[in-house]
Amino acid sequence: MPSVRFRLNGAEMDVDADPDRSLLDILRGPLGMTGPHFGCGAGECGACNVIIGDRAVAACDTPLWSIVDKDVTTPEGLGTAERPHPLQRAFIAEQALQCGYCVSGILMSAAALLMRNPTPSSQEVKQALDGNLCRCGSHNRMVRAVLRAADEMAAR
Repeated sequence: MPSVRFRLNGAEMDVDADPDRSLLDILRGPLGMTGPHFGCGAGECGACNVIIGDRAVAACDTPLWSIVDKDVTTPEGLGTAERPHPLQRAFIAEQALQCGYCVSGILMSAAALLMRNPTPSSQEVKQALDGNLCRCGSHNRMVRAVLRAADEMAAR
């Protein structure tokens, strides 16, 4: 089995697996990352989004071979319970979570947006989150939370 090397949440990884397996399968299986969720399995819902470089990407349809020597961030890499990321604090403050299933992917989409654009408009946030399906109806609170996090990060 070939070895695939990449960085996961800042740590070097060397995974012996079929390079055609999905990144989500490897993350949730051998690597034990439960933040990215399996949703549709077709890259349409955003529940499995991770950040590769500075882009939110559906891990369910990303082959392992495509992340060689790249940086991958999962929700586990955003922050900790002791030191949450500004997005995590803002989502709590704005009560932007209900069932929570979609939130990890939405956090990844929002974090990728803020990496590329630290002061997005409301419309830019909506566009960045457009690929994430949420059935709970927390969209407006999520947009407010992303804008709140952007303000907090800019104030640092």
